[in-house]
Parts: sequence; C-alpha cells; structure tokens
Amino acid sequence: MLITIKYIHDYYKISRITVINWEKQGLLKPYRTPGGVRRYKKEDIESLMGMLQEKPKPAVVCYARVSTLKQKEYLNNQIKRLNEYCKAKGYTGHKVISEIASGVNENRRGLRKLLNMVKRGEVSKLIIEYEDRLARFGYKYLETYLSAFGVDIEIINGAPPDDIHKELAEDLIAIVTSFAARVYGARGGRDNAKQKT
Repeated sequence: MLITIKYIHDYYKISRITVINWEKQGLLKPYRTPGGVRRYKKEDIESLMGMLQEKPKPAVVCYARVSTLKQKEYLNNQIKRLNEYCKAKGYTGHKVISEIASGVNENRRGLRKLLNMVKRGEVSKLIIEYEDRLARFGYKYLETYLSAFGVDIEIINGAPPDDIHKELAEDLIAIVTSFAARVYGARGGRDNAKQKT
C-alpha cells in the first residue's frame, strides 16, 4: 500500500524531514503520482522502524446496526447471524462492531471506529448482513474507501426484510425533520433580525 508523508506523520509520528532524509540516504524509495506527489510503501516505512514483525494480522470485522432502541432484539439476532456466518466460513478471531444509530447519521461512533481500524490496516474483510446496515445512502463511497485499503466486503443476504423498509421510512422522516428545522430556524433568525431593526 502506498502512503503519503501526512499519513506517515499521523500514524507513525515520523516528521516530514525524517522521511526526506531517509529518502536522501537511499533508505526509502519514493513513488510519485502524475502530479508529482511523493508516496511511499507502507512496508518500507515499517521495516525501517522495525515494526514489521510486531504488526497484528488484519482481522475479519462484522458490522451490525439498527436505527432505534426498539430494534435491539433484531440487532442481537443480526449479530448472531453474522457470527454463525463467520463460523461457517472459518473466520476465526473475528471482531464485531454493533451500534444503534440511524443509517443516515454520518457521525456514528461504530462506523468511525470501523473506518479508523481500516485506516490503520487492522481490517482484511468486512462482513455485513445488508448494504444498508453500513450506510443508508452513500454505500458506494464507503465501498470505494474500503477497497482502497484492500478491504473486501462480504454481504451475507441479498434483499432486506420488510421491517427494514419501516426503518427506511423512519430515516427519511428524520432527514425531512432535520431539513425543516434548518430551513425554519434560518427563517426565524432573519425574522428576529428584521424586528430588531
């Protein structure tokens, strides 16, 4: 995997100057993008740091989600199905990330945890029950992001069950409510400003 100097600094806490010095000393070979930006092999950085042997093997991660607390039982069943799938496939030592949060919420704690694990190279494969468990909208963006880090996604079921459609309706209502609050909140602020003048 090719990584940037910023990634090296953020993940390994190695300064830009150190990376450039390693390059000048012939310890590190840069790969340049068509725009001339330097990229480095992650393995080269890790071997220079003596980290290659210490690195944990990337894990299979299952991600389960429901929108509301009323669906807690469905969440537990979803986790059970994911665990059974992993057992049948022989994925030992898999991890499970589960959460109760709307599929339209972009700031889900579990999703952030998953994406950070992917960024650190801790995930080899992601198992989900349906596409919309990962994201109600924008699934393809997440799929592209995960693929860039070499993470495969396995979807264990095709079409979602009927109660998922009810959840979609709740998510759409949440979007409309949020949008309406912004519109009417902004209008209310303008009206208050006019009254003061």
